[in-house]
Amino acid sequence: MSEDSTAGLLVVDDDEGIRRQVKWAFDDFEVITCGDRPSALKALAKARPAVVLLDLGLPPDADGPSEGLAALGEILQRVPEAKIIVMTGQKERSYAVRAVGLGAYDFYEKPLDQEELSLIVRRALRLHELEAENRALLAGAGDHMVPGLLTANPALREVARQVAQLARTDVSVLIYGESGTGKELLSQGVHKLSRRAAGPYVAINCAAIPENLLESELFGHEKGAFTGAHKTTVGKIEQADGGTLMLDEIGDLPQALQGKLLRVLQEKSIERVGGRRAIPVDFRLVAATNRDLEAAIAEGAFREDLYYRIGEAVVTVPPLRQRPEDAILIAQRFLEAWSSEQGLANPGLAGDALAAITQYHWPGNVRELQSRIKRALACATGKITAADLDLPVGGEAAPLMTLKEARQEAERRVIQQALAQAEGNISEAARLLDISRPTLYQLLSEHGLRD
Repeated sequence: MSEDSTAGLLVVDDDEGIRRQVKWAFDDFEVITCGDRPSALKALAKARPAVVLLDLGLPPDADGPSEGLAALGEILQRVPEAKIIVMTGQKERSYAVRAVGLGAYDFYEKPLDQEELSLIVRRALRLHELEAENRALLAGAGDHMVPGLLTANPALREVARQVAQLARTDVSVLIYGESGTGKELLSQGVHKLSRRAAGPYVAINCAAIPENLLESELFGHEKGAFTGAHKTTVGKIEQADGGTLMLDEIGDLPQALQGKLLRVLQEKSIERVGGRRAIPVDFRLVAATNRDLEAAIAEGAFREDLYYRIGEAVVTVPPLRQRPEDAILIAQRFLEAWSSEQGLANPGLAGDALAAITQYHWPGNVRELQSRIKRALACATGKITAADLDLPVGGEAAPLMTLKEARQEAERRVIQQALAQAEGNISEAARLLDISRPTLYQLLSEHGLRD
C-alpha cells in the first residue's frame, strides 16, 4: 500500500479468527488487519482508514479496556475523521459506552453477525463520505467576493458574482427572494464592496412599521410637524447620505409613499415631514422583496415608474431547498460558531441529522435552520441528531411533544402555510391569519422564520 493511501476498513482484534471472518465478510473493501495497538499505529503511518473496527480487549490487557481505549485515543488523534466502531463482549457494555463518550462512532457486541455488522460499517462509511464531501465543499464555499456568504451552490455563487460586479457601480439593486434566504447579507455585500463602504449602511423594513409612522421614519420630520413632534428628527434616507439605503420588503411600501420615494430618487433631495426646505441626499439604493412586483404593478398596487427606478439591476436568491449542499455547510458553520460562543465543545452532527437536513424542505430557509440548530445545541446530550433538530427521518414518526410544543408547532405551520399561500406577501399573509402586520412580524421572529 502506498504512502497516504486510503484503507476502507482497519480491523484491530487479537483474535485471528475474527480478523479472518471480517476480511471475508467485507471482500468489497480494502481491509487491513492488526492484532494489537502497536501494529495498528504502524498501519496508520501508511493509510488513513475510513472505518475502524476496534476490539477493546487488546493485549497486554486482554481482559480490560485500557489498551483498547488507549488505541482509540491514538487513532482519533492521527485520523480524526475515521469512524471507529468498538467491539466488546456482552458483559463489557459499560466499556463500550465509555468509548463512545471518548469519540467512538458506535459499538458492536460480539459474537459477530455478518448482516448486522455490515449495516453498521456501511452506515459509518457513508457518514465518512458525507463529511469528506462537506469538507471539500466548505474549502471552496468562501471562494467568492461577498463577505460572510457561505455557499457551494452554483446558482448562489453566480448571484454572488453579480453582486460583486454590481457593487462597483452605483446602480440601484433589487433583490428578490423568500423570507430567510439571506437578502440582507447580499445587500450588505453590495455596500461593503462599493466605493461607499466607508459611509453609513442604513436599513429599514417597510412592512414592519405602521403606515402612519413610516413616512416620518423614512423622511424625518421638523419640530412641531405633528402632535408629539417635540424635536427635529433625521429620517433613514437622510441618515444614509454618503452610503447605502436598504429598503426591505419594499413591495409593502404604501402607495402614497411610493410617489414620495420616486421623487427623492429623481431629484436627489428630500423634504422632512412638516418642512419646506429641500435637503440634498446622495445614497445608493438597495431594495429587497419576497413579492412579485410585476404582478403588483398589474394589480395597481405598485408604481411601474418606481419599479424601474429601484430595479436598475435585479438579482434573485434561490431558496435553501434548492441548494441542499448549503444546508449542511451552514448548519456546521452555525454549530461551530455558537459552540465557541457558549464555551462548549462542538458536538457535531450525527448521520441521521445530516440526512434529515439535506432532505427537509426548509420553508423558513436559513433563518429556520439557524433556529433549529440553536435549540438543538441547547438540548442535545451528545452528537446532534435529527430528533434534536425535530426533523423527520425517512418518514419516521416525530417524537411525542408536550401540549405547549404541539401548539407552537401548529402555529408555526399555519404561519408557513399563510406565507406560502400569499407567496411571501406579509400584508396578505397577515390578512389571511386575521392579525396585524406587526403581530405577524413578532410571530415570525418567535418561530425563527423572519428574514
